[in-house]
Amino acid sequence: MIDNRARYSQLIKDEAQRLGFMQCGIAKADFLEEEAPRLEKWLANNHHGKMAYMENHFDKRLDPRLLVDDAKSVISLTLNYFSDAEQSDPEAPKISKYAFGTDYHEVIKSKLFELLEFIRENIGAVSGRAFVDSAPVLDRAWAKRAGIGWIGKNSNLISKKSGSFFFIAELIVDLDLVYDNAFETDHCGTCTKCIDACPTEAILSPFVIDAK
Repeated sequence: MIDNRARYSQLIKDEAQRLGFMQCGIAKADFLEEEAPRLEKWLANNHHGKMAYMENHFDKRLDPRLLVDDAKSVISLTLNYFSDAEQSDPEAPKISKYAFGTDYHEVIKSKLFELLEFIRENIGAVSGRAFVDSAPVLDRAWAKRAGIGWIGKNSNLISKKSGSFFFIAELIVDLDLVYDNAFETDHCGTCTKCIDACPTEAILSPFVIDAK
């Protein structure tokens, strides 16, 4: 029997690039054993502040197989949100660059649905779900596992290719693919610029954010 995993994986990555995604990596859908105690401690210390929803679906956040039946692969994708545009009114409240333009949930979901349809048309009857920051998925952990980047001391995912000005999204599918190597190198080294510069001192220690 021909093993088509490598061909399918490349097909998906090529189509993701055509759709405008910056990077695409693939990880095995499995239990996030390393992240489980970190998440539990973070919640126990009430570092999630008013984001009570973070307490919900603890098991699903750590195991994508509870979100998609017979899940085999987590396809992580990034989409640029950096913009040269500046706010014209100096008196207006400042908004993040990611909020410029159309709601990113709509933009990315549309692209994910296109990618999923492409997979079904070119590979077969694949079952899966699209996720964009609106479901219990630890997107940074999956992107790291998929080889896209490392987790900085500010808890953001950082890519050597594109920094951190990007959204992260996922397709979780019941399709066996070739899995990328996790990004293990921490390129932050001894740098603490993000901690020193944080205006609210929200970065309590490397990788620990107090959302309050």
